[in-house]
Amino acid sequence: MTRIPPRTRNVRILATLGPASDSPEMIRRLYLAGADAFRINLSHGAHEDHAARIAAIRALEREFGRPSTILGDLQGPKLRVGAFADGLAMLETGNAFVLDRDDAPGDSRRVNLPHPEIYEALVPDARLLLDDGKMVLRVKSVTEDRIETIVEVGGALSNRKGVNVPDVVVPVPALTDKDRRDLSFAMQQGMDWIALSFVQRPEDLAEARKLMGGYGALMAKIEKPSAVQRLAEIIEMADGVMVARGDLGVELPPQSVPPLQKQIVETARRLGRPVVVATQMLESMIKAPTPTRAEVSDVATAVYDGADAIMLSAETAAGDWPEEAVAMMDSIAHSVERDPGYLARLHFTQTAPDPTTADALAEAAAGIVPVVDATVITCFTSSGSTVRRVARERPGAPILALTPRQDTARRMGLLWGVHAVRTKDIGHFEEMVGKARRMALRHHLTTKGRKIVVLAGVPFGTPGSTNVLHVATVRGDELKGRE
Repeated sequence: MTRIPPRTRNVRILATLGPASDSPEMIRRLYLAGADAFRINLSHGAHEDHAARIAAIRALEREFGRPSTILGDLQGPKLRVGAFADGLAMLETGNAFVLDRDDAPGDSRRVNLPHPEIYEALVPDARLLLDDGKMVLRVKSVTEDRIETIVEVGGALSNRKGVNVPDVVVPVPALTDKDRRDLSFAMQQGMDWIALSFVQRPEDLAEARKLMGGYGALMAKIEKPSAVQRLAEIIEMADGVMVARGDLGVELPPQSVPPLQKQIVETARRLGRPVVVATQMLESMIKAPTPTRAEVSDVATAVYDGADAIMLSAETAAGDWPEEAVAMMDSIAHSVERDPGYLARLHFTQTAPDPTTADALAEAAAGIVPVVDATVITCFTSSGSTVRRVARERPGAPILALTPRQDTARRMGLLWGVHAVRTKDIGHFEEMVGKARRMALRHHLTTKGRKIVVLAGVPFGTPGSTNVLHVATVRGDELKGRE
């Protein structure tokens, strides 16, 4: 086993795997370049291909002695038009266009739309966006099998292009049959996070929760305007949230997305849920070895806002420069976090503690760090909830999470500032203090003579029992002890 020092940045980098990053060699290079966690996009590819990627990620865990984190991203319900007689049709601005339940091939006047849920939900004057918003239809009338529209923005519409319905909540199930199969596969393979796509309301999370049965952690992807209307409820129901800016930008005016991003990040932080900012962060690096200055600024903004993780999509999944994209994101994050005003900006968001002992101690731990110049907050945890509470405070020192559970250690790979270590549980107070000092030294998070903050729960090993806060001084001879 080759031990490497922990990351020195707080924000985490989530890299999507795909054809450009299939090989174990490339996955290892992405990890060494700065990727903290990996996204498996279950919309594409066969299960056997995904299983090979997962095996390569877990091999890194064994090689470097650090928990690896995998997010499985479910496709969600995809709404699409049918086929055209000539493969595509030109929709002229100002012309009438009909969507109906007829299976016959379409033309420039009509096409099949095989989704009864849309007919049920639509009302006159609602919009239909086709092919990622490239074309816009305005509904004039709707029946149970026919939607009459006027083309507001025309273009060439080809077979089975996507349909977005931004102005109403479409009563489609959150999980398709494919999603259920993919979820079963993800659980069998031991993925740590499951991302649910196209969440519209809190109830959409219920079926996934039931199928998961307490397994792993569930992330809600916010990519529908309807989700924003019930944002706090959705975030409270989830274990984490993703700002999926690509689809948000299809259904909303582009200028609406930046303030929404800040609203989602702020709400997630206030509610103590990890938040990932995703999509098109370094888009030009799909084809170019360097990003635009605007993209660099975009990534920096997400870091300044206090996102737990920032995500690369096509840049690492299908781009020409996957390793360079990760290294660039790592470099941007380091640059932001070296800014003397970085931590002050993070605390623009108020994260008032809940009236619990654990929240009170988490807030106190963050407050103690600057007062005693502590180098690390060491948390003993079983479920990871204590660590999540401390991370919400965005303290001025890294968080060393010590847990006996491998699944808990892996899930914490998307939490801001957390370095997770799987280790044996503790049995008494003196062992707690000794192990906290020893592990902080072993993982290069402190040095002789420095102070550390320790959080734990008594009785030890009991989930949700955090009730001890202790400040200890590192002597320097702790490494002679056992792990």
